[in-house]
Amino acid sequence: MPKKDNILKVPLRISITIVLLGMLLNILEWPYATEVILFGFANIGILYLFRLANKNDKKFIDFVKLVLVLSWTVNGVLTALDFSHTLILQILVGLSFVTWFVMEGTAYFLDEDRRVKNHKIQVIWNFAMVVGALAIITGSLLNVMNWKFAIPLLVFGVTIIAAYILKDIFTSNKIENNDRNNEEFLL
Repeated sequence: MPKKDNILKVPLRISITIVLLGMLLNILEWPYATEVILFGFANIGILYLFRLANKNDKKFIDFVKLVLVLSWTVNGVLTALDFSHTLILQILVGLSFVTWFVMEGTAYFLDEDRRVKNHKIQVIWNFAMVVGALAIITGSLLNVMNWKFAIPLLVFGVTIIAAYILKDIFTSNKIENNDRNNEEFLL
């Protein structure tokens, strides 16, 4: 993938992490959680608009992604501000996500040769992502039941997911492109 397609990748990842941490602060009922969420969603929407505007070859899938991101961010902002009538935006998010998944879906996670990236470190990070997602789900459900260890479990899950989102920023050595061990060929 050319370098130009990855413009603003790091600021977008940081903004997604800010939204995730803002949601955690909201669950923990800390002050200024709503402002953190609003800041993160506003950053995502603005940065994605700049990212699309900078792209030379715009295709239909790019506009589907734009609708997905903008409807998700506007829905997030309106939900954070306690507007109750966001059903249309949620339906728009769902429809654009299904359209994106049908058109690009799993190919988004493959390299240019349509090979699955199965390096050991990526398998470990993907496992950590699953553990983090399960910790968030379990922590949220147990928090509803007032279990005393639900919040630490939820914080653990959000920390793992935030680390997963930001992992490429802090890694110094990238996986080499010519290493073809443990890959599957997809037709």
